[in-house]
Amino acid sequence: MEYVNIIGGGLAGCEAAYQLAKRGIKVRLYEMKPNKYSPAHSNNNLAEIVCSNSFKSDKLTNACGLLKEELRQLDSLLIKCADKTKVPAGQALAVDRDNFANLVTQKISEFENIKIIREEVTSLPEGKTIIATGPLTSESFSNVISKIIGKEYLSFYDAAAPIVTYDSIDKEKVFRADRYGKGDSDYINCPMTDEEYARFYTELINAEIVEKKDFEKGNLFEGCMPIEEMARRGEKTLLFGMLKPVGFDRENRPCAVVQLRQDNEEGTLFNLVGFQTNLKFGEQKRVFSLIPGLENAEFVRYGVMHRNTYINSPEILDNTFNLINNKDIYFAGQITGVEGYVESIASGLIAGINMAHDILGKDKFILEDITILGALTKYISTPNKDFQPMNANFGIIRPLDIRIKDKVKKYEVYAEKSLEYINKMKELIL
Repeated sequence: MEYVNIIGGGLAGCEAAYQLAKRGIKVRLYEMKPNKYSPAHSNNNLAEIVCSNSFKSDKLTNACGLLKEELRQLDSLLIKCADKTKVPAGQALAVDRDNFANLVTQKISEFENIKIIREEVTSLPEGKTIIATGPLTSESFSNVISKIIGKEYLSFYDAAAPIVTYDSIDKEKVFRADRYGKGDSDYINCPMTDEEYARFYTELINAEIVEKKDFEKGNLFEGCMPIEEMARRGEKTLLFGMLKPVGFDRENRPCAVVQLRQDNEEGTLFNLVGFQTNLKFGEQKRVFSLIPGLENAEFVRYGVMHRNTYINSPEILDNTFNLINNKDIYFAGQITGVEGYVESIASGLIAGINMAHDILGKDKFILEDITILGALTKYISTPNKDFQPMNANFGIIRPLDIRIKDKVKKYEVYAEKSLEYINKMKELIL
C-alpha cells in the first residue's frame, strides 16, 4: 500500500496521521524540528503548543466544549491525550503542555506504519499528501503552497501570553476564585483599585512594542489581539474584556481583575489570561509587574507575537479539506482558517478520515452542520469574500427549527441534536 505524506507534526498533522494509521494506511510524517524551528517553537516534540495551554471550555453548552465531545465520540487521539494531561482550570480543559506533547509523540511513535521524518520539506512529495504546516509555515514551503493553490494566501497575527512562577506571586494581594462560582477556584485573581488600574493602563499603552518586519505587517486577528492594542481602543475597553471585575463574591468590587491560570500539572507555573502581547521583554517585566501580586513575579516566558498564515479555503477546498483541483492533496490545521487548538485537531481528523476513505474506496465522511464539526467544515468551504479565521461557535451551526429564548437551553438542544447525530454517524468510520 502506498504511503500518505503528512507535512507538519503539529496538532492537525498528528491527528491526521493517527486517523490514517489506525485504518492500516502507511504514513510518512514530516516534521522539520529539531533541524529548524519556527519563531514560536522551542522543543523537539510533536504537537507542541505555544500560546495558551487551554483547550477552552469543556461544557457542552459552549461551542468548543461541544466540539471536543464530538471529537471524543469520533476517537480523536489528541483530545484523549489532552484529557490525560489536564491541569486544574475550572470548567475549561487546560493541559500541562510538556506532558501533552510528550504523550502525543509517544503515541504516534508507537505506530509501526507511521514513519516520522525529521527534515524540512522544500518541495511537494510525490503521492497523496496532507499539508498541515500550520500558521508558521517556513518560507520555502510557503512558496510551494503558493504554486499549488495558484493564488495568494492571506495572513493574520497571533500572540502568546507571558508565564510566571507560582512561588513569585504575592499571595497576600491575590485571591482564588472562578467568575460566577463556575469551577473549583482554580484561577488566581489580582484585583486592582482605580488608581492602580489607571497607572497600569497609562504605562501599557505607552510601552515599547517589538517592531514588526515588513513581511509581518498586516491586520491583527481579533481573537488574539495583543492586550496593548485592545487597550488603545479606550481606557475602559479592558474593563469590559479580560480585566472585567464582575462575577466575584466580594464586599468591595475592584476596578479591574487580572486572572492567572495554571499552566503545568505541578501548579508551579501560571499564565496571564488574555495577556497576549507584542511588548518588548523588558517592557513586559516593567508594566506587568505593576499588577498587584506580580510586583516581584518571575517571568519564565515572555509574550511573543508572530505571523500566522492561512489560505483562502472557500475558493480552493471542499468540505473535507480536499483541494478542489487536486484530489491527492488535503490541507489541515490553522493554515485552513480554523482558529484554535481544538479546531485544528478537528480539521486533522476530517482530513485524515477522508484521505483514508479515498484510499480504501469508501464514500466521503461528511457531517451536517447540526454539529460544530460539520459547521466548521461548511464554513471553510462556503464562498465568502471576507473570509477570516474562525473559532468554534454556535453562530455557524444550523439554526434550530424552534425558537428558544433561553440561551443555555438553546445550546443544550444544539448539543443534544449534535451528539445524537454524531453517535449515528460514527458507525460509518469506527
